[in-house]
Amino acid sequence: MALYPQLILDALKHVRYPGNGVDIVTAGMVDDNIRIEGNKVSFSLLLDKPNDPFAKSLVKASEQAILTYVGKEVDIVGNIGINYKTQLPPQPEKLLPQVKNIIAVSSGKGGVGKSTVSSNLAVALANEGYKVGLLDADIFGPSVPKMFGLEDARPYLEPVEGRELIRPEEKYGVKMLSIGFFVDPNNAVLWRGGMASNALKQLISDANWGELDFFIVDLPPGTSDIHLTMVQTVAITGAIVVSTPQEVALADARKGISMFMGEKVNVPILGLVENMAWFTPAELPNNKYYLFGKEGCKRLAEELNIPLLGQIPIVQSICEGGDNGEPVACNPDSITGQAFAELARKVARQVEIRNETLPETKKVDVKRG
Repeated sequence: MALYPQLILDALKHVRYPGNGVDIVTAGMVDDNIRIEGNKVSFSLLLDKPNDPFAKSLVKASEQAILTYVGKEVDIVGNIGINYKTQLPPQPEKLLPQVKNIIAVSSGKGGVGKSTVSSNLAVALANEGYKVGLLDADIFGPSVPKMFGLEDARPYLEPVEGRELIRPEEKYGVKMLSIGFFVDPNNAVLWRGGMASNALKQLISDANWGELDFFIVDLPPGTSDIHLTMVQTVAITGAIVVSTPQEVALADARKGISMFMGEKVNVPILGLVENMAWFTPAELPNNKYYLFGKEGCKRLAEELNIPLLGQIPIVQSICEGGDNGEPVACNPDSITGQAFAELARKVARQVEIRNETLPETKKVDVKRG
């Protein structure tokens, strides 16, 4: 078979970019310089951002399309390069050099269980053997102290290499800090955006977090100055968006996902978590009642081509665990404990996949300890 550039382009029109569903030829993502030598074909894909999470999957999809629509005798595997239309924006100075991966947990609206997911994800990762930190960045509604039974904790300063640093509280294998440790829990926190951002920066830069495999950041709901502060302060590995299945929550989840993928924030989405996916009564553990709709997050994840990391059911033990200061992930044998354990494993895997797309100089690992 005689190979020529248009034949290759016709095959690549079957490959669609997950971010917008447009084929990569129409989207201008295929370099015009297609090189053909005998049966060997090589070219480059043009991506907008150097940290594009779909880079590796696009290369594989392009290889498969050419082998399928042109012929299996084409020598293409390993011959597709990646170039970028724009340069990566300046990265913030790394304040936490001993932290391997920083995971932001967000939600488009309040009341969907974002802090519950953050707390239990942290405990589940610790159960898997990882070194884990948890920062309660929900400045105006801190709930981590209550969820870990540490309402009366008052972290103190300790000397570290000539500096006085805040010592994080530690429980269930998780190091944690929250503005709730430093304010009166009975009074509202009435701070302007700048004050809240400065307080958050201090909890990051003036604390002795030490070596961590995962640093979970529980962000406020919606979009705010706090989100921009986090992006400008630390290099976030990726974001997890939490939602419930009903349409009103999914509409806000879309906005949250859009914020992270926008140019000003530019943080990869690791995946979506569907909380309150169904209700299972304790006396009927095999029954599922879809109180807020069925699989709304699953459909949204498929539409946006992002991973669905987990579906967390409603059971009474989640509420009791949060109120009693013992996250349900502490009991890995329970229904919800198993759900959070699976979530932790999927998050770790998504971080591995994301790191595989980075240049060698920027790769980190997720090995335990």
